[in-house]
Amino acid sequence: MKKPIATLIAAAGLMVAFAETSTNTSPSTKAAEVKYPWASTVSAGISITRGNSHTSLFTADYLTAKKTPNNEYSFGVGIAYGTQNSADTANSYKVFAQWNHLFTERFYGYLRADALRDLVADLDYRLTIGPGVGYYLIKDTNTLLAAEAGGAVELQRLGGEDKQFATVRLAERFEHKFNDRARLWQSVELLPQVDKLENYIINFQIGIEAAISKQFSLKTYLDDTYANRPASDRQKNDVKIIAGVSYKF
Repeated sequence: MKKPIATLIAAAGLMVAFAETSTNTSPSTKAAEVKYPWASTVSAGISITRGNSHTSLFTADYLTAKKTPNNEYSFGVGIAYGTQNSADTANSYKVFAQWNHLFTERFYGYLRADALRDLVADLDYRLTIGPGVGYYLIKDTNTLLAAEAGGAVELQRLGGEDKQFATVRLAERFEHKFNDRARLWQSVELLPQVDKLENYIINFQIGIEAAISKQFSLKTYLDDTYANRPASDRQKNDVKIIAGVSYKF
């Protein structure tokens, strides 16, 4: 799995480098250029039970994003590890990167790459990369609603079997800030195989975050992955409810 993850991280770096190079301006313009810093968060959560049951679950993720008038960049890494009576109940690692180039205030093209390793689901790796287009149906100060459609190439080793095929990607993402201290977000993504539509994956997430200080906040969210064709002897649906603390910088 190290090679697909390393490939994705390298691809993410190239995406950002190419995007930022494509928007370079003359030295005189740079002197007055507005700075657009990266906004980053680190989150962690842990749950432990002892007694009649013996369970533990640890999650951590890193998210960073940057927005300029013409480009939007996002990158994230996440892990989840859990056990019950010494047996793994969660053991997954994921990375994603996306670059959006805005053609108008609302319409944009994107390039996205995802990598996932989930040992409990018998998934050694799944690497997906491809382009698409998106449109902000709502783009206000406190509310964002975007729809995306595109294609991708998927490479995976599921149940010990290597496969590669083309997929369609249909996605929607929503965020609403109630005020400076609380926000709600939700996203859904459908990835069907082009020549076998019954082989599809749905990724869904919904959560809420409330600030407890300028940099720290409490975050709770539901993360659901549905694979219509999982590995042998594995469940189709994988749901996690996660609560943790986030630090912004």
